[in-house]
Amino acid sequence: MAKSAKRLGEKAGAVNWLESDVTAFSPDSQVALWHDRAVFHFLTDAADRQRYVGALKKALRLGGHLIIAAFAIGGPEKCSGLPIVQYDAAKLIAELGSGFKLLEERIEEHLTPAKRVQKFAYFRLERIAEKET
Repeated sequence: MAKSAKRLGEKAGAVNWLESDVTAFSPDSQVALWHDRAVFHFLTDAADRQRYVGALKKALRLGGHLIIAAFAIGGPEKCSGLPIVQYDAAKLIAELGSGFKLLEERIEEHLTPAKRVQKFAYFRLERIAEKET
């Protein structure tokens, strides 16, 4: 957080900085954008994913956008020695539930410094009203 604030300089004061364990996060306000750059795929425990989704649904307003970057199906099974979960759109939507509409999905093959190809998936979704069951 400090590096980002320093990089922003005077503009850092316009940012509401939050630092929390996402599985224990309890938002006190709503936002228009939730951007997850490689966090969700580290949540290998179903209960942790459910807590993440609960916090996400409380924090992201209806009509707000969710951007998630995660390892794609066929990508690495570990990152930095830690197990991960791979995602495609169907698997991600199943985790998030009916409160999201997929707007865009992109797959990228990233070349690591060790010259290994890693498949990443990027998802852009909109927060919508929950479907009644």
